[in-house]
Amino acid sequence: MRKFMGLTKRNLLIYFKDRQSVIFSMLTSIIVLVLYMLFLKNTYIDSANSAMKGLEGLIDDKDIDMLVNLILLVGVIGSALITVPYNCLSTIVNDKENKIDYDISATPLKRWQIVLSYFVASTISAFVMNAVILTIGYIVLSAQGNMYISAESIAYSYALIFLGSLSATAFFMLIIIFFKTSSASGAFFGMLSAACGFVIGAYIPLSQFSKGIQNFCNFFPGTGVTVLYRNTILNGLLDKINTDIGGVDNGEFVSSMKEAFNFKGSIFGSEVSMTGLVWYVLAFLLVCIVAMVLVYPKVYKRK
Repeated sequence: MRKFMGLTKRNLLIYFKDRQSVIFSMLTSIIVLVLYMLFLKNTYIDSANSAMKGLEGLIDDKDIDMLVNLILLVGVIGSALITVPYNCLSTIVNDKENKIDYDISATPLKRWQIVLSYFVASTISAFVMNAVILTIGYIVLSAQGNMYISAESIAYSYALIFLGSLSATAFFMLIIIFFKTSSASGAFFGMLSAACGFVIGAYIPLSQFSKGIQNFCNFFPGTGVTVLYRNTILNGLLDKINTDIGGVDNGEFVSSMKEAFNFKGSIFGSEVSMTGLVWYVLAFLLVCIVAMVLVYPKVYKRK
């Protein structure tokens, strides 16, 4: 156990000492933020205004603005839960490219201990980075108005960050262990950064896509965690808006917003509860961990 902890600590220190890697881990989140400010915010506001026709005097403009800002935060965190864990796994590729994995494989550690040390270190790194992004988001938005998020929901949101970091790290471990060079890994990261915002519905709500594309996107655990997070931080504000409306629209405004921005969990085309979504992510995580333990010895043969 001491050797395992030592290797895990070594992997953690290597990642956090590489300032460029830490910065690039957050780059996609920054890109999503810039895109939102330049192009997407007005689109979301127009969508909300279209849904609230006839209710203008009942809904506070500040609440609509906060609603859109929270949707942004969901998009930023959802993207980060995909790109940050992948970047945290760069130590594996660097070790292989620099032949350091030869030395590691020559140690008394078993193969499953080696791969799990990479996994644990990357998960911790991803959780810390994503928690920092989330905390900054909460601080910035709370300065702009009331988010109507309970302390329990805030605590649960950090638990979801940990779940998302776990599942994404496990999934990308199965991909990144096949890369032999950092250039190949970086090329894949570029494609991943461009696609992840669409997969989780950060740029365009998944409701705008065909059922086939929605089912494909919902297969990935990151999309499910984003749905869980969206419900966690937005339901309080939506309940407040619904109370302000006072039943005039029979709840149509809130229902239309939830329909437009994908508040429902879906797996293989079937709607599932939030609890069912958590179990799906956990099952996906377990399968990935078992697979990485089995695949790693085949890829990294002792020299």
